[in-house]
Amino acid sequence: MTDISDSRAKRNVAVLVIAQAILGAQMPMIFVVGGLAGSMLTTNPCLATLPISFIVFGSMTTAPWISPLMQSRGRRFGFMIGAIGGAAGAAIAAYGLFSQSFLILLIGSYLTGIYMSAQGFYRFAAADSASDSFRPKAISYVMAGGLMSAIFGPQLNKVVGELFVIPFLGTYIAIIFLNLFGMVLFFGLDLPKGTKNAPQQAGPTGRTRRELLRDPRIVVAIICAMVSYALMNLVMTSTPLAVVGCGFTAADANDIVSAHVLAMFAPSFFTGHLIARFGVEKIIGLGLIILAGAGAASLFGIEVGGGDPALWSFYAGLILLGLGWNFGFIGATTMLTATHRPEERGVVQGMNDMLVFGFVTIASLASGGLMNCSGGTAVEGWTAVNYAMVPFLILAGGSLVWLALRGGRTEA
Repeated sequence: MTDISDSRAKRNVAVLVIAQAILGAQMPMIFVVGGLAGSMLTTNPCLATLPISFIVFGSMTTAPWISPLMQSRGRRFGFMIGAIGGAAGAAIAAYGLFSQSFLILLIGSYLTGIYMSAQGFYRFAAADSASDSFRPKAISYVMAGGLMSAIFGPQLNKVVGELFVIPFLGTYIAIIFLNLFGMVLFFGLDLPKGTKNAPQQAGPTGRTRRELLRDPRIVVAIICAMVSYALMNLVMTSTPLAVVGCGFTAADANDIVSAHVLAMFAPSFFTGHLIARFGVEKIIGLGLIILAGAGAASLFGIEVGGGDPALWSFYAGLILLGLGWNFGFIGATTMLTATHRPEERGVVQGMNDMLVFGFVTIASLASGGLMNCSGGTAVEGWTAVNYAMVPFLILAGGSLVWLALRGGRTEA
């Protein structure tokens, strides 16, 4: 692919960075208020994080159809569908708050998952028109657009969250406008139009899903992406409940999540360079080690706080959580893009995101149960959440070691 002009790829990256910044702001906003809104509308505290779980479930069930849709109709069409889903989901969730209906809030959350799924393909769109050497940088630059969303989203939340008598209603109304405005950006993309109207001609059809899952590098890339994203979601989903439950304020929760999302995306300016220099497996491994450090920092904060987490430990744990996610997830994404042929793109990427967000759905469901139903206090719940990371870090780390022993390492 050395004949591909990176000037075209850089234009697409610029558009996708802006889209990530503006439309992506809705995700930290929802992750802050979703569990709090759920706890306000349900009488069962174990179900408080269900709105966030429904977002991730919506993303999981969207990935299998939106990825082939993008391959046949083009990325732009899929991204527009995602923004429409985000606007519709926010509108329905706002009505759920207005009518005090937990069920309607869940329906709106599910539709928001359509946006979340589409946003997940921004990174793949960046790679579509990039040369082999520019691809890891293109992916990491697009992910870096989240740096602006990390600042913009939580701060906007502070302004609009209490505009109405009904708590959090202003957040969902603001998200409607973010999606409607963000749709315009996708007209600036210069990407392939899709294959729907392309003349049919004989050629390679690609491997079946079963054959793809026999490829060790595909399997390891998916496992590492699943674990990196699921553990990030597991801990972040519980964070606002833990912060408020330990006596701090909702404003503190916004600031902690903002610091976390900054840590998720700020390293993206150099993650691609690190992958190109040191190899993708080492960067994924470093990400898993940092994720382990995030859990250790949170648990250490409980110990030195005499049983009550210090505010600094929330910041330290969530910043490390974001940094570990960045290395682990971007590394796994880069590994995946180098494992398949062009005609397999829709199948591989759709399968990857379905499995990733399926695992993230389980993690977000478990997050509420661990946080609110593992003992009688917020501290006990927060402790359980952080200990739950251990077996999955072992799974991902073991898969990387297994790949290395097979001699499966290649340069990015």
